Amino acid sequence: MLVQKKVLVTAMLAGFAALPTLAMAQAKGNADLGFYAGASVGQSKTADCPGGTSCDDKDTAYRVFGGYKFHPNIAVEGGYAPLGETSGSGFKFESNAWDIVGVGSWPLGNNFSILGKLGFYNAEVKLSGPVSGKKTTTDLTYGIGGQYDFNRNLGLRLEWNRYSKVKGPDASAPGIVVTGGDTDIDVVSVGALWRF
Repeated sequence: MLVQKKVLVTAMLAGFAALPTLAMAQAKGNADLGFYAGASVGQSKTADCPGGTSCDDKDTAYRVFGGYKFHPNIAVEGGYAPLGETSGSGFKFESNAWDIVGVGSWPLGNNFSILGKLGFYNAEVKLSGPVSGKKTTTDLTYGIGGQYDFNRNLGLRLEWNRYSKVKGPDASAPGIVVTGGDTDIDVVSVGALWRF
């Protein structure tokens, strides 16, 4: 299963890497196409507390990203996101993720558009407290949102993203057993992007 995920992620990355080259001729005729970069900040929420215990499941999350819009409605985007911490009972789970997604956007008029995202993430969860450990996961990420473009270069986004089935580490010590399990991490954020 892990080998299949790695092959799928490698194939998607190779395909996404080739898209900008294939789309260069089309990009020359449309001023909205091309490279962009941005950052967002918001709140993350973990769906289930590790081990079924009570916990503080909300924290601040960030994301920095870059992308290439090769069609008026389609872009490819990659980013890095510290997803915050989940803490309780003396334990702390800290999560971060790299992602690569396809972004579809549909204009609604007056510089507004809606967007949808689908792709893969690779997350690392670190456990600290009486015991420690870490675990990495590769799985699906997806989201929806809206964007307002102030001008050709500057846009503002409001979006919801889900990192599905993020796995926490299992750890044990005499008298202590922590079962990480897996959970969804949702992020609601606002961000800005700049087109080059």
